[in-house]
Amino acid sequence: MKSFSALVFIIFAAFLRTSAADSASDWIDPDTGHRVIRISSEPGSATLYFHQNAFTPKGDKMIFNTRDGIAAVDLKSLGRGVPKVEIVVSNASALAVSFKTPEVYFRRRDGLFAADINTHAVRKVTGARVLAVNCDETIGVNTIYAEDPSGKTPEPAPRKILPQRERMFGNRTNLTAAEELAARKEDNLSRRLANPRCMAFVFTDLKTGRSTTNGYQYAWLNHLQFSPTDPHLLLYCHEGTWHEVDRIWTIRTDGSQQRLMHKRAMDMEIAGHEFWSADGKTIWFDLQTPRSEKFWLAGVNIKSGKEIRYPLERDWWSVHYNISRDGKLFAGDGGDPGQVAFAKDGMWINLFRPQRNGTITRERLVNMSKQDYHGSNGEPNVRITPDNKWVVFRSNMSGPTQVYAVSVAKSESVPTK
Repeated sequence: MKSFSALVFIIFAAFLRTSAADSASDWIDPDTGHRVIRISSEPGSATLYFHQNAFTPKGDKMIFNTRDGIAAVDLKSLGRGVPKVEIVVSNASALAVSFKTPEVYFRRRDGLFAADINTHAVRKVTGARVLAVNCDETIGVNTIYAEDPSGKTPEPAPRKILPQRERMFGNRTNLTAAEELAARKEDNLSRRLANPRCMAFVFTDLKTGRSTTNGYQYAWLNHLQFSPTDPHLLLYCHEGTWHEVDRIWTIRTDGSQQRLMHKRAMDMEIAGHEFWSADGKTIWFDLQTPRSEKFWLAGVNIKSGKEIRYPLERDWWSVHYNISRDGKLFAGDGGDPGQVAFAKDGMWINLFRPQRNGTITRERLVNMSKQDYHGSNGEPNVRITPDNKWVVFRSNMSGPTQVYAVSVAKSESVPTK
């Protein structure tokens, strides 16, 4: 009798755990009316960084990382029961999905590899270190510390960088804990700006293995992103404290046409977290004029240099933004009160729709009040599925990070388990 009672307890406990898991895997957000589903089943799963391509060229699958390896989800299965997920490569972490073929790139100690998302066949691409691959899969890029052997890149004079508490808040003495933390974070970033080292790009031909080093600059080179349509155009940034640097740059793979894409026009202006439009015509970015005061979702046309700016309210600001393939929708992942916007009600997954009159509307999709934006994988890193039906993000709202999707359309009924 005692053993029977124990068995009943075990079965009941298992039922409760299953019910709890089910309730956290498919629900209607009561604050927004949008359906949210959990894509991943393995705790610790995470989407790729916001500007890394995660979708196959056909738009039928999306890659994300799990503790077991690189996983692919069938996007047609979203909202139709348990999402269809399979491991493509074990013990690996995705770099990005190819723009041309259904392959996912990943790095190992001995070089760059690619795995077919459908067959799972793996091939070695190159033994070189690669941080990004171009759109026709012919060139990879890396950065190194190196002095310009031609002598044409003179070392700049050392800069005096003020303590960021003073720089950001002047003589104010009554800073909040969030403001103090923000100043300390910027101090860490600004140290490399006072006396920067020279860096350069290493472009590697993925067919021949031949490498070329060019683009020497006394700057911290980061956020490397090839154009999705021009195989010889690279977007990158001068990393650091955003209000101290002109951040957004492009360069050709032969080292020519190094170009600043947005020049700051006022003290404390910032521009950053840049990303490409799917057609390769526009670079979008977070713009603040000045920092923490006036907010824009801005874009610059790569040919004309003409800018477009959509004004945002403080609570609409997001750590990262992203754009749909057709350019009709933007998504944002919000931010807690300690982020640069210091928003009081900014913890939401947001959907933005540009209007013909130059404004933009915002719709809240998911309440992220339980999100730890500073925790492990704390930045949700939103992306919009190619069919514009879902916004995908990662979240630690229920503990370990998982991958979720929220429906763009509002739900009319409670999801069926």
